[in-house]
Amino acid sequence: MKPAPFEYHAPETVPDVVGLLAEYGDEAKPLAGGQSLVPMLALRLTRFEHLVDLNRVPALSGVERRDDTLVVGAMTRQATIERGAQAQAVPLLGLAAPLIGHVQIRNRGTLGGSVAHADPAAEMPAVALALDAELEVASPAGTRMLASADFFVGNWTTVLGDDELLTALHFPVWSGRCGFAVDEVARRHGDFALTGVACGVELDANDTVSRVVIALFGMGSTPLRARAAEEALVGRRPDADTLDEIGRLAVADLDPPEDIHASARYRSVVGAHVVTRGLTRAVQEART
Repeated sequence: MKPAPFEYHAPETVPDVVGLLAEYGDEAKPLAGGQSLVPMLALRLTRFEHLVDLNRVPALSGVERRDDTLVVGAMTRQATIERGAQAQAVPLLGLAAPLIGHVQIRNRGTLGGSVAHADPAAEMPAVALALDAELEVASPAGTRMLASADFFVGNWTTVLGDDELLTALHFPVWSGRCGFAVDEVARRHGDFALTGVACGVELDANDTVSRVVIALFGMGSTPLRARAAEEALVGRRPDADTLDEIGRLAVADLDPPEDIHASARYRSVVGAHVVTRGLTRAVQEART
C-alpha cells in the first residue's frame, strides 16, 4: 500500500519546526527516523496532511556531558548511542540500544523518536523513566522541561501538545558503586519485548542497596516504575532470595495486557523472573 497524500516540509531550525506544528495543529506530524511512522503511513493505519521532517535540523542531534547530566539531542541516532563513547556515561542507554530492532533500524531510528512514539513495549521510554530523565520540549511559547514520570499517558500517547517538539533528553549520571541492566523476553531478537526491565543499583560500603530503580516495559499501556519494589530493596543486602522476592513484588499489582503473543499471566510470571535476572546482573556489576 501507499501512504495517503501529504505535504512535505523540511525546516532547518527548531523555531521553524514548531512554527509549522503550530500552524497545522493535529494535521501535522514530525518525522524523525521514520522507523515506526513510515510503515504506519504506508499501511494507512494513520494519516497526516503535513509531514515535518526533522532530519535537516542540526540543533536536534548530539551528545553532551554537562557536569552530572548527559544531554542527548532528540534526533541522535540509536546507532550513535550504541557505539558512541560519550553515551557510556549513562550505561542504560548503551545496554538498551542493541535490543532495538536490527542494525538497519538503529542506523535511522532516533532516541527522541522512540520516546515520543511512546510504544509501551519499547526500551528507550523505560530507560528514560528509570533514570528520571528530564525531557526538553520546545513550542512557539518557548522551552519547558518535563519529568519523564509525567510524560507518558497511554499507548502511543504523551502529554506533548500539537505545537510542541521533544528536542533533547537530560539524563542524570550516577557515580559510586553502580550497576545497570536491561533485560527482556521477545519472540525473536529485534522483536518488541513481551516483557522487559531497565534497572540500576547503587551499593554502599556495607554492600547494601542505597539506591535502586526498576522500570518495566511491555507490562502496561506505558512504561511503569516498580516503586514499591524499589522501596523494599533499599537498605537490604541483595542476595538471591531477596532479589527473587523483589522480582515478584515488582509485578504484584500489575495488570499486563493479554494478546496473541502472550497471556497476562505469562507476562506476570516471566516479568518477575526478568526483574530478578536484571537486578542480579546489576548487582554483580556494582560489586565489581
